[in-house]
Amino acid sequence: MSDLPSCETLKLKLERGILHTTLDRPETKNALNRAMVADLTAVVDYLAAHHEIRAAVMRGANSTFCAGGDINGFKEMFSMPAPKAGERDGVALHNRRFGAIMSRFEELPQTIVMVVEGAAYGGGLGLMCGGDVVLAASDAKFSISETTLGVPPAQIAPFVAQRIGVARTRRLSLTAHRFDGREAERIGLVDQACEGMAALDATLAQVLAGIARCSPNANAVTKRLLLASRTLAREELLEQSADAFAACLRSEEGREGVTAFLEKRKARWAQS
Repeated sequence: MSDLPSCETLKLKLERGILHTTLDRPETKNALNRAMVADLTAVVDYLAAHHEIRAAVMRGANSTFCAGGDINGFKEMFSMPAPKAGERDGVALHNRRFGAIMSRFEELPQTIVMVVEGAAYGGGLGLMCGGDVVLAASDAKFSISETTLGVPPAQIAPFVAQRIGVARTRRLSLTAHRFDGREAERIGLVDQACEGMAALDATLAQVLAGIARCSPNANAVTKRLLLASRTLAREELLEQSADAFAACLRSEEGREGVTAFLEKRKARWAQS
């Protein structure tokens, strides 16, 4: 597949049905700026249009995930004109774009794996929370640091709270507490903290092997139903889940999965 998006701030590599995405602004510790948000949008568009891709892995260049929003970008917003009466502030519109891409990123049918080394501060920590599986080095550093700059963690707070709860998000946001991968694992912010690069890469390989065993369509449907559980009443969710189960069982992948189990062989999607 040769039509990968052309990105200024990301490195992309498609390998065996997995899109490896590297945040690549090492001179700023991979801080988020307008160009990176645009590039992330292009990657989301690409994944949304290519369901044959099984998973995406995101990590940062130079052993650093993301230091948060680019402070120079914040400074540039001081020069944006104040809104006229009845108009939305341009700063608000710019800020809202990141939340919009986070929502779309979270809802992708692919399984998203985040691999965190170095720092994940502010918006970088928020971006990480869009993953389905989050791995981190035990010595990685984390902080919701926006309040030290005089601004709230406006777009990331809902995603962090969904992962670790409102009470923990309040504590971390209102104190700008800095903590490592071990504490991040303890509070549920990351799924597994690993000692050293070799262990982190080995754990990533295990996660990707597990994803490869799963039906791509069943994973996508499961993800959609789990996200819907936040807003749908239980009975409505159970009704939708029953219909989804029936559709999956009657699908080509459903027939293949059951047949492969009975024949004691790998399903076709797990053979590559």
